[in-house]
Amino acid sequence: MTYKNYDAVVEFDEEAGVFTGEVINTRDVITFQGKSVAELKRALKDSVDDYLSFCTSRKENPEKPFSGSVLVRMPPELHRQVATEARREGKSLNAYMVERLKPRSMTAV
Repeated sequence: MTYKNYDAVVEFDEEAGVFTGEVINTRDVITFQGKSVAELKRALKDSVDDYLSFCTSRKENPEKPFSGSVLVRMPPELHRQVATEARREGKSLNAYMVERLKPRSMTAV
């Protein structure tokens, strides 16, 4: 489930008879629950909106779901090999790494 770019996973708690969800693409904890899909969707929306309002009231910037920027540390020799391979393919190191890291499910996109 996604709302305002906040992605969530949902599990069913059989004992309690409710679905519970948690936003997974932020370090801040945002949870929600519902007994039906409609309740669950509404609860996600309400929880994210409450989180954003809370941040605004405290004059804090809400944590945004992943910026798209990652620092990767690797041994110098691996760095050289990867950079060399990227140049052989006529690509920037960034473009090469993005292509190599892209999940197979996204390659047709």
